[in-house]
Amino acid sequence: MKVVITGGGGMLGFKLAKALLARGHLSGADGKNAAITRVTLLDTAFPAILPQDSRLETISGDISAPGVMAKVVTPDTQSIFHLASVVSAGAEADFDLGWKVNLDGARALLELARRCARPPRLVFSSSVAAFGGDLPEVLDDSTTPNPQTSYGAQKVCCEYLVTDYTRKGFIDGRSLRLPTIVVRPGKPNLAASSFASGVLREPLNGVISECPVSLDTDVWLLSPGRCVESFIHAHETPSSLWGMSRVLNLPGITVPVSEMINAMRRVAGEAAASRVVYKPDERIQKIVAGWPVKFRTPRALGMGFKADPDVDSVIRAYLADEGIKPAA
Repeated sequence: MKVVITGGGGMLGFKLAKALLARGHLSGADGKNAAITRVTLLDTAFPAILPQDSRLETISGDISAPGVMAKVVTPDTQSIFHLASVVSAGAEADFDLGWKVNLDGARALLELARRCARPPRLVFSSSVAAFGGDLPEVLDDSTTPNPQTSYGAQKVCCEYLVTDYTRKGFIDGRSLRLPTIVVRPGKPNLAASSFASGVLREPLNGVISECPVSLDTDVWLLSPGRCVESFIHAHETPSSLWGMSRVLNLPGITVPVSEMINAMRRVAGEAAASRVVYKPDERIQKIVAGWPVKFRTPRALGMGFKADPDVDSVIRAYLADEGIKPAA
């Protein structure tokens, strides 16, 4: 089985690739387990250290550049995880780039998937940025998407495309609306949600973190580990369980920034918590204020998807995964 991961050089894509290589198999189009023979990663850059695995292939390129996708999604592709995108604040800052990559790139991917020997299973990484405007206090699967950013609009457009290509029998698609992923290792990115990892990651590494939003700002979050588990679980869930509803809000936990800092204090001590400095950024606060932070997800839970138990466990998982001993 050949597996493609777009955005495979990013944090989630790379963790997913390693998890798939360790797993060694996935369900094919016929629902039967098949050995993974090739994992092809597409991105503009990759980590300096890659797993030494003959099944792993990396291709550098922009998904919106002519001809790039054709090198990646070949007729023998059986599984696709589409994670590549221009992130939230980046898509808002550069309108044309956001639509070019996030929508046009996805459409090019889907057209190639349509030409595969058999309809591939496709997992699309969407976002709760699909919601906005006048929202109920708690959202559920019946809440109508109403994005208030270009990024959110691009994600919703792709959700509809994945559903329609599935309806036509071109692919077997599933879209997952991700909560904010915390804690992301590495450096901050252009996502408006980057602060949610930064208020934990930098202090745990002995660096001052400037928090751009008020401490009572709630975050709907999920750990990277749970997110990767969700990607694989979505792929493995039989098509019959999805029916015609191909979009799912993933479970998460609602945590105010102040509680994230308190959890860091419990797990790593006062020195780490004291490294968070409040420095308001009106642009970031405005974007984040429009995001939903409370969900009921009975469908996802009924299908076997899981949230993290609490933010303390999220922090401990980050420290364990990265081999970090909190700085004193």
